[in-house]
Amino acid sequence: MKPISRRCLTVIIPAYNEEATIEQVIRKILLLEALHEVIVVNDCSKDRTGDIVAELARSEPRIRLLQHPVNKGKTEGLKTGFAAASGEIVIVQDADLEYDPVEIPEVIQPILDNQADVVYGSRFLVRKAARVLYFYHYLANKALTFFSNLLTNINLTDVETGYKAFRTGIIKEMTITSSGFGCEIEMTAKLAKLGCAIYEVPISYYGRTYEQGKKIGLPDGIAALWYIVKYNLFCSLQASYRTVPDLDKLRSN
Repeated sequence: MKPISRRCLTVIIPAYNEEATIEQVIRKILLLEALHEVIVVNDCSKDRTGDIVAELARSEPRIRLLQHPVNKGKTEGLKTGFAAASGEIVIVQDADLEYDPVEIPEVIQPILDNQADVVYGSRFLVRKAARVLYFYHYLANKALTFFSNLLTNINLTDVETGYKAFRTGIIKEMTITSSGFGCEIEMTAKLAKLGCAIYEVPISYYGRTYEQGKKIGLPDGIAALWYIVKYNLFCSLQASYRTVPDLDKLRSN
């Protein structure tokens, strides 16, 4: 198998009103040895998020800033980023530092080793550093993960994790039609249909409170339940991808 090139990684950051942390996140990402590019999708922020990224990009060619003219939500931000990605591996990085970019090399390593097509960073696989926050969120996550596993027949520990790394040829072909935070469930269902080799690695989690800007809530959890049913039971493999990826070909490229 041909090894993946060293400068192989596209990091996608969907960002909305993240002026407090966006520069710190980007500077940490720029230190990654495997970095090919970092794509920031500014979802019509009302603060200085876009200006900060634009200023950084003027002196760093690996930074790309894409702007949404109106606020579209996280899923649309990811779709914009995925479509623009040119690295061999894509990973999603939240702009709020709930996930630390220093752990990205561990997340992508199974793909670099040609063992995995997709890697999820699990907050629960092995308990690493994690801020102790909302017990009901923990229960909701466990319930959604269980229900998703029941229909996908893959044994994940953290379906809602923000750290998901993909072979780019897989995620660029995926049709994503959910909204809000539903993309986590949709992507998992469609990866399972394709038969991807999915790995999990433990990660740390530095969660935010609602006062600090945490956005996910009860309506998102209810929507996720419907998405689990919809994308597992009522969406075919052919409808899940524009062109169904050839995994053997991707693994040998």
